Amino acid sequence: MFGTRQYHAAPPAAQTGHGGVAVVLVNLGTPAAPTTPAVRRYLAQFLSDPRVVEQPRWLWWPVLHGVILRLRPVRSAHAYASVWMPQGSPLLVLSEALARALDRRLQRDTGGRVRVRLGMTYGEPALPRVVRGLVDEGFRRLLFVPLYPQYSATSTGAALDALADTVKSLRWPPELRTVGDYHAQPAHIEALARSVERHWASHGRGERLLLSFHGIPQRCVESGDPYAAQCRATAALLATRLGLDDAALIVSFQSRVGREEWLKPYTDATLVELARSGVRSVQVLCPGFAVDCLETLEEIAVENRERFLRAGGERYEYIAALNDSDDQVGALAALIHPHLQGWPVPGTASGETPHVAA
Repeated sequence: MFGTRQYHAAPPAAQTGHGGVAVVLVNLGTPAAPTTPAVRRYLAQFLSDPRVVEQPRWLWWPVLHGVILRLRPVRSAHAYASVWMPQGSPLLVLSEALARALDRRLQRDTGGRVRVRLGMTYGEPALPRVVRGLVDEGFRRLLFVPLYPQYSATSTGAALDALADTVKSLRWPPELRTVGDYHAQPAHIEALARSVERHWASHGRGERLLLSFHGIPQRCVESGDPYAAQCRATAALLATRLGLDDAALIVSFQSRVGREEWLKPYTDATLVELARSGVRSVQVLCPGFAVDCLETLEEIAVENRERFLRAGGERYEYIAALNDSDDQVGALAALIHPHLQGWPVPGTASGETPHVAA
């Protein structure tokens, strides 16, 4: 008649817990291979999420399955193949490298009491499997850190949904803390500024520094999403730190899909306009991406470079994401340490603060 929900339970050896804290870094996800079938599976999961596409299912489903999943995987697979690394997808390879580097840093800072794992909202390593694995290891406290400096319901919100769905499947859910965003964190702004300054030291300055953020539909912002405001706040802080005025540092938004209006100005149109107005050199930084991926390595570094040069530009340089640099690891450690405070060590008096952070 009615089915009984099956809950995941930790093995007996892990049910008492061990007092450690696990930091779960979360990124969007990636296809398992640069092939049409793998990309189709990934896009089907990604574009089926109502956080990503806020359309009635009866209206969106025919478009998704009748048009998009028939045509887009072929083009996307070709783009993925052009940036695929020997170890796999750039987003996965670089996210894993960041997680390992941060794990080493936090283990050193906390005497081994804090560990770091990586999970993906879509694809592998799937967030539910990562969280259940940590529960099975005996972790009773998880700090959830989406790798999105600026909050959007389409990214961080989707990751939080995935976490909530996973927690509902656990017989004994762990204690949870989450980081919502870090768009104005001083250490993060400093890390971005240093990456720009290192590029300038090696290549000289361009006439313009373009900050290209991932776009979202304009209607999301009108419905209350803080993403656009946080992107512009990041840009303002970075401009102040670098000593750049509004003419030298420009904000734009990339990766729009479909015909509806997305956040403007659009990156591709901005680059063409700059070239046609006489700007000959542009350097592009993507502060919304923690690690390099298809959208930076192909769309920005290749596709938009060609667009700028065809329109009359002469010098175009992409400044790499922070990836697993010491500056990014240090900034994330500075973000995480305050969130580790106030969790009582098992067996101590209630409210006593454990020494889990340096």
